[in-house]
Parts: sequence; C-alpha cells; structure tokens
Amino acid sequence: QVQLVESGGGLVQAGGSLRLSCAASGRTFSSYAMGWFRQAPGKEREFVARISRSGGITYYADSVKGRFTISRDNAKNTVYLQLNSLKPEDTGVYYCAADRRTASGTTATMVGAYDYWGQGTQVTVSS
Repeated sequence: QVQLVESGGGLVQAGGSLRLSCAASGRTFSSYAMGWFRQAPGKEREFVARISRSGGITYYADSVKGRFTISRDNAKNTVYLQLNSLKPEDTGVYYCAADRRTASGTTATMVGAYDYWGQGTQVTVSS
C-alpha cells in the first residue's frame, strides 16, 4: 500500500504558475504509474496527466497540453505537476493517484484505473 500527500496548491492570478508535489510513502514508489486529476465544484473528477513508472512516458489531457508538465523523482518518492499559463478554468482540487496495475490507453485516464489517492490540494486561479 502507498500513502500520497499533495502540496503546493494556492491562489494565483491568471497567467501565473504553480508547482504541485505529491510525496509517496513506502519503498515501491517506482513500481507505480502516477497520475494527476482535478475536480471543480459541482463537476466530476477529471484526468489531467499521467507518467510511467520510469518517467519516460507522459500523457496529458488536451485542456492542459503545452501548459502543464508532469515529472517524477523516484529517489525522492515524489511526483510533480508544473502548472503554467494558468486559467480560471483550471481552478479545482488537484489529486495525485497511483496505479499499480499500469493501465494503458484510454483506461489510464479513468479514475477507476488508480488504486491509491491523496487528499488533494486546492488550486484557485483568479481572473
């Protein structure tokens, strides 16, 4: 089992940047593909980005492609999400998640593909 703790959220103006971190417990972090999701008030949780176990493969939702960057440091048991050129519609609670079964394709963007979740960190973008 792995425990995930997100940090780095906050209030930022449109066009600004934030860097989210997700620290994982345990010694098997590198065996999990990792993802970031977000949830706006009144909306379903949606996929943002995913990174493979080694960090060599990344995948993004079209809405964030070119603005957000996912990365990981397996030595530090941490996955990051760099958020640039933020827009008000990026507002929401951001969650990191771990996938121990290494889903592929469209499945990898689904909430149900992930086994462990953090508690979330709030990102608010003002216009």
